[in-house]
Amino acid sequence: MILKEVIAVIGFLFMPIASYSQVVSKDSINVLYARKEMLGIGKKLNECRLELARLENQLQEKTAQVNQTAETAQRSADENKEAAIALEKDSQDRKLARQAKRAARKAHRDAKKARKAEKRHKDLTGDIESLKNKVAEYEAQLATLKMP
Repeated sequence: MILKEVIAVIGFLFMPIASYSQVVSKDSINVLYARKEMLGIGKKLNECRLELARLENQLQEKTAQVNQTAETAQRSADENKEAAIALEKDSQDRKLARQAKRAARKAHRDAKKARKAEKRHKDLTGDIESLKNKVAEYEAQLATLKMP
């Protein structure tokens, strides 16, 4: 009997503690969800900014490659033209024919390299513009999100 009374008294002592437990309101849940969304967008924004900085650093290198390959291609085309003119004067000369063939092959390869360099530069510029648009979009999303 005493055991039952002791258990009852202990039970009555813990009842008020259970009623004082923390109640989470819907507002605080909404605030937490909003913070979670803002952190996610902020993370994506920072990743895009890092990638944008990396690509912009590569842009100078790609521009220099385009200029260098274009100059090389132009030089090769000029050499090919000279070799073709020399062969035109003496079309039966094997040595001149071989030189013209080599010059034409070299001009072809250099022109191909210049086209590829130009395409890589164009693709990089497009990627940079795309990332700039994404950064602006994420910044706009962050600006529209408000803490409830």
